[in-house]
Amino acid sequence: MAWFTLYLLNLLWDMAGTSTQIRSSCSVPPAQQPLVNSIQVLMENSVTDSALPNPSVLIAMNLAGAYNVEAQKLLTYKLMASDTADLTIGQLALTVMALTSSCRDPGDKATILQRQMENWAPSSLNAEASSFYGPSLAILALCQKNPEKTLPIAARFAKTLLANSSPFNLDTGAMVTLALTCVYNKIPIGSEEGYRTLFGQVLKDTVENISMRIKDNGIIGSIYSTGLAMQALSVTPKQPNKEWNCKKTMDAILNEIKQGKFHNPMSIAQILPSLEGKTYLDVPHVSCSPDHEVQPTVPNYPSPVPTAASNITVIYTINNQLRGVELLFNVTIDVSVKSGSVLLVVLEEAQRKNPTFKFETTMTSWGPVVSSINNIAENVNHRTYWQFLSGKTPLNEGVADYIPFNHEHITANFTQY
Repeated sequence: MAWFTLYLLNLLWDMAGTSTQIRSSCSVPPAQQPLVNSIQVLMENSVTDSALPNPSVLIAMNLAGAYNVEAQKLLTYKLMASDTADLTIGQLALTVMALTSSCRDPGDKATILQRQMENWAPSSLNAEASSFYGPSLAILALCQKNPEKTLPIAARFAKTLLANSSPFNLDTGAMVTLALTCVYNKIPIGSEEGYRTLFGQVLKDTVENISMRIKDNGIIGSIYSTGLAMQALSVTPKQPNKEWNCKKTMDAILNEIKQGKFHNPMSIAQILPSLEGKTYLDVPHVSCSPDHEVQPTVPNYPSPVPTAASNITVIYTINNQLRGVELLFNVTIDVSVKSGSVLLVVLEEAQRKNPTFKFETTMTSWGPVVSSINNIAENVNHRTYWQFLSGKTPLNEGVADYIPFNHEHITANFTQY
């Protein structure tokens, strides 16, 4: 096929298949926009010289329209300078997308990602669904750079998903939907019909699973998985049988923002595109305007009257009953901290009072994650990790974000998945 014909086809695919808008009936009411602006400002303020560069934050800034141009520049330069050897396949894919959204050429990063996906294979036939999250990101990033070369990689990936029988993971399902929607929309004219059938089947199965997680109040899964799920349901060419009430979901999320639930930069980065009527499929279409800052309108709340914080008591238990791990224990301690303290402060105080509660953390894009307690460390090969619970309910926030209440019983349980 002539080069010019290919050029025209690519132009048509780009115009028809990748630019998306969350349906207009599901937009943020103008009166609520300052609320959205406030969490964007909070997210942008997390970008500092000392902070780890988070590509998800840059993507969200560019899709929404950055307020802090200096933070935008800093994050872009740090990601351009990042060493691909230090990145997982998902982190590399996000970096490629982040640089693309900044109108920067990702250069050899995209080439390396292409090579990694050409050699990719699941760890086992029934690998955990979450292990497909990074490869889904990679297919989305590659589809946006070169859809024709991505087609056979995406087909092999889709067949692997069909053969996998591990329990459904909502975040992975949402990313699979975004990735395969990109590929589905860009199948070249004259390609095998089998591609459309294959991708259509995976998309239909996946969005049906996503729709089953829609709660009566509109939240999809948890409040922190709703952002990606909104993106997926708003662009999929295969609609689920259960109709999605996008406005109800939007209203529920805005209510959660009012309650202060979105303060982690990563959680904001994942919800912000949907609040601004965008999805990750819009990454190649970001218009990079000249450098100028826009001052956002944020809620004008009265300043709280300073009060002396009272102490609360948190009951904290560390538990390991897994066979095969040489040190078994179940130890509980009462910890007194200032009201409003995050769980990490509780852990630090418990460690100060009793060395048995010694712990270590690993920094992630979501903040610090507890990787070891009492010298028992998580192990990917053994599929073990430290799970935190309130009573018997798993926490859906990290230790640097969750705020315990008085007399709450928090358990760190060494768990196998």
